[in-house]
Amino acid sequence: MISIIVPVYNAAAYLADTVEMVRRQTYREWELLLVDDASTDGSRGVMEALLRKTPDERIRLICKEKNEGAAAARNTGLENARGRYIAFLDADDVWKEDKLKLQLQFMTEEEAGFVFTAYEFGNERAEGTGKVVHVPGALTYRRALSRTVIFTSTVLLDTQIVARELIRMPQVASEDSATWWQILRAGHTARGMDQVLVIYRRPKESLSSNKWKAIRRIWNLYRRVERLSPVESMFYFTGWAVRAVLRRL
Repeated sequence: MISIIVPVYNAAAYLADTVEMVRRQTYREWELLLVDDASTDGSRGVMEALLRKTPDERIRLICKEKNEGAAAARNTGLENARGRYIAFLDADDVWKEDKLKLQLQFMTEEEAGFVFTAYEFGNERAEGTGKVVHVPGALTYRRALSRTVIFTSTVLLDTQIVARELIRMPQVASEDSATWWQILRAGHTARGMDQVLVIYRRPKESLSSNKWKAIRRIWNLYRRVERLSPVESMFYFTGWAVRAVLRRL
């Protein structure tokens, strides 16, 4: 069974589509863990109404009393997950209907414990823009340091191969990248499926603001989390910056 973990914080506008999207998956052996991170926009009420209207024992709502961020919400989902496989999904992203089926087939063929897919940038309505992020066939730890190409909503993990403790996300900015590096640093290799199965919804925000936030986050990961030297950090940062720009062209 695949446990799908969705951190929910003020995502009321997307929740009906998210739940229906998961229900439409061609792979049927899943559970959906909706982890409400103390939302203030009525997200909990929306989820409760959805489950009353169309009961589904595969869907569980987990409510946190205190807002602690996406990493803690995903960790709460992980602690409650019953499935062998773990998939992450952000509430505003979109999966193709055969995402789970095709990705699990790929994982089995590759005999991998950690797989991810290509994805396409979408607009505010999650309509594809034609900008596709292709992924390499394999990523080791050192190779991954210079390319944050693993997008959270594309990841599938096998807990019989990758220990659950490695999947727990640290409480740092860019916790997803830190988690992938944590897994790879332990000796695992991530296998990339270069097929677009996910649309990454991008709301209208200040691009310059996002850019500087991303720069600070990635530098902090190199220096404080991975504890790389200034020279190593600059080496990997340069590769990251070049690839980040190319992804958005």
